[in-house]
Amino acid sequence: MNGSLPAALLVAILLALLVVAVAALALAVVALRRNRPGRRHGRVDPATVPADVAGLRGEVQALRAEVSEALRHLAVVRYDAFGDMGGHLSWSMALLDDGGNGIVLTSIHGRSEARTYAKNVSGWSCDQALSPEEDEAIRFAKSA
Repeated sequence: MNGSLPAALLVAILLALLVVAVAALALAVVALRRNRPGRRHGRVDPATVPADVAGLRGEVQALRAEVSEALRHLAVVRYDAFGDMGGHLSWSMALLDDGGNGIVLTSIHGRSEARTYAKNVSGWSCDQALSPEEDEAIRFAKSA
C-alpha cells in the first residue's frame, strides 16, 4: 500500500475531524452569542469574530471537499437470480462518491457456480447495460 492508509480508515479519520471541527465551530458560535459586544441588530460584526473560528470554517470546507471523493454512498440489493434457488444469495452492490462515480459489483449465485461482475459508474449512470438489480442499487446509493 506504499505506506498509505486504507481508504476506509482515511474516511473515518476525515469524518472524525469533520465532527470535531463542527463541534468546535458550534461552541465558538455559542460563546460569541453570550458575549454581546460587537453585535448589531442581532448579527455578529465580522471584525469581532476570532481568527480561529474563521480558520475552522476553512478547515470544515476543506474536509467536505476531501470527503466528497470518498466512496460514501453504498447500497446492496440481494435477490434470487434463478427461480429454483432461494435465500437471496445473489447480490448487487453500488459503491459511489458524492458525484455518483464508482463501481457496481454483482455476484450471481447458481447451483454449481458463482459469477462476479464489475461495472464502472460515472455520474450515477453506466455505459454498460445494467440489470434491474444493479440499477436499483445505484438508485438506493444515490438516496443514501
